[in-house]
Amino acid sequence: MSKKVRVGIWGLGRAGRGMHTSEIKVHSDKLEIVAACDIDVKRAEDYEKANQVRVYTEPEKFLAFKDMDLVAVCTRSLDHVRHTKMAMEAGFAAYIEKPLAASRAEAEVLLELDKKYPGKLFCRQNRRFEPCFQHVKEIIASGILGKVHTIKLCRNNFSRRDDWQTLLCNGGGQLNNWGPHLIDHALQFLNYEAELVWSNLSLVAALGDAEDCVKIILKGKNGCIVDIEIFGGNAIADNVYEVFGDRGALVSSDEQDIKLRYIDPEYKLLKTPVNNGQPNGFQFADNAALPWRRMTIMTEPKLKVNMNSSYGFIADSLLKGKPFPIKLQEALAVIDVCDQVKAQSAMYNRG
Repeated sequence: MSKKVRVGIWGLGRAGRGMHTSEIKVHSDKLEIVAACDIDVKRAEDYEKANQVRVYTEPEKFLAFKDMDLVAVCTRSLDHVRHTKMAMEAGFAAYIEKPLAASRAEAEVLLELDKKYPGKLFCRQNRRFEPCFQHVKEIIASGILGKVHTIKLCRNNFSRRDDWQTLLCNGGGQLNNWGPHLIDHALQFLNYEAELVWSNLSLVAALGDAEDCVKIILKGKNGCIVDIEIFGGNAIADNVYEVFGDRGALVSSDEQDIKLRYIDPEYKLLKTPVNNGQPNGFQFADNAALPWRRMTIMTEPKLKVNMNSSYGFIADSLLKGKPFPIKLQEALAVIDVCDQVKAQSAMYNRG
């Protein structure tokens, strides 16, 4: 392999053109775009002019170009597995966009590819590198909030969306769009041990037939509840993060700042006898004496990663043999939850 990972982008829509291209350019010391492919001729021509790389409109010719090391599969959702298989069987490593697969059954192909071509398959769960998510994890791990019992994750807006991702026939809907990201976050909070999944899917504002509102509640073996909301019909957005523990809580409304309220870590919460007699008004235990601390901090996690970090990790894996931080089994666990959600919804079971 050359000193840089040579990348071919397959699919030049919002993801390929708008996300992957800029992310790769951030790591220009490690990666370079050498080719691209899109069946839309005008889109392909525009990309060629803007980026000065080989561009193809026929996938077979694209995969016949051998001066690539990695293919970023950014095509439509239902083509992800098939195109990943084609790319890997043509001799390339592959970076597969979410959703990884339409079902856990379809994802078995990815397991086979991973075994056949070890170290060559990379899963796009890039939002686990969001700074706010990383900082929230660090705060929880510090113990300052005590034992965490409830976490709420939200991505809400109001959108009369009308593109291909609003149609079930295209694998559209917010479960396949934002769902993989927030389910990935939730499973990490639960150490990948979710013992209960409850969900509801509905269509509120989008113009297609796929869900634009997703509600999922996961209960972990550790007793923690993670409440996921992805609403495309919510005119007033909620906090992006809410975390509640038995010694404090945090919220973040914009991912730029985190607001905390917690009991001083030096203060011991002692177990005292319960008063089974006449209540003393509204005075309970040591409520009035609790030493609450409040602060608002900027999002600055110790682990310096962001949404662009995935490609840097891929380059380090291919060039230096370093382990990629997103394991295939973790990504497949997300699909397992999606399967359970679909099984609970009439939208995906219409006979």
